[in-house]
Amino acid sequence: MKRALFIALAAAACLWAVPASAAGKKIPVMILTGEQGGPYHAWEETTPYLKRMLEETGLFDVTVVVAPPRGGDFSTFRPEWSKYKAVVGNYDAPDERWPDELKASFEAYVRNGGGFVSVHAADNAFPNWREYNLMIGIGGWRGRTEKHGPYWYVKDGKVVSDTTPGPAGSHGARLPFKIRNFVRHHPVTEGLPEEWMHAADELYAKMRGPGENMTMLSIAWSDPANRGTDREEPILMALQYGKGRVFHTVLGHDIAAMNCVGFIATFQRGAEWAATGKVTQKVPPDFPTATEVRTRPEYNPPPGWTSPGGRPPAKKQ
Repeated sequence: MKRALFIALAAAACLWAVPASAAGKKIPVMILTGEQGGPYHAWEETTPYLKRMLEETGLFDVTVVVAPPRGGDFSTFRPEWSKYKAVVGNYDAPDERWPDELKASFEAYVRNGGGFVSVHAADNAFPNWREYNLMIGIGGWRGRTEKHGPYWYVKDGKVVSDTTPGPAGSHGARLPFKIRNFVRHHPVTEGLPEEWMHAADELYAKMRGPGENMTMLSIAWSDPANRGTDREEPILMALQYGKGRVFHTVLGHDIAAMNCVGFIATFQRGAEWAATGKVTQKVPPDFPTATEVRTRPEYNPPPGWTSPGGRPPAKKQ
């Protein structure tokens, strides 16, 4: 049912796309989706939101590619990566899901200059695929441990690489939290306020991986009162993989979290940077402040909606 609903929503979204004559002037981007680690990450709901966010900039021509499900036939699944300037990963699958040939083709695409955008749980995927971990820098869950790389965070204003043993990946209840732009003069964060409030979301912590060629753009304090680490954890990252650029955001657990203008704007800017190496978009006037979460009514979840699976957002005390 959900898969059918997604296909219907995606088809409707195509009605909003630009005419074919104008599409060639836009940046071709693929959104890769079709699987997540559990029902709490509802790709059928989040993918149309991501597609609309990119299209509303007027910069992107977006194609959604749905991978076969668990148990599906991957023998003929050969995305034409080279048709796109960037691939947005709204996708989380275990190592064995992709055959080696498919993995190699994606590695070559990014290494030779293709852009990649990792959204939220895409950094849970493929824990033992070494090149994928180099692309995303850090990841969590699916059995990641110190064997996959150190923990990465900021302490006393410096990036820390922590080799302490332990599992990767944690978060508390979904609450609003403040994000600090650690690197302010990068195309993605240039012009954004130094601090801004993000809507209720999962604040990923204890993320670990190789962390090579990785720049932590934005960070957030993980509150011990909400099962946090008492550390400033990476939120937005920029990475280089060969000639390719990777933008990694841990934000966006569900469509309510994606309704934050901070998520929308940084996702749009990150996608443009991954695809082209620059950002031409202006900071929107409704961007969140250091004290105020800001959302957009057109991205409000539908009436009666509840976040799928898992715990509901915690209520403010």
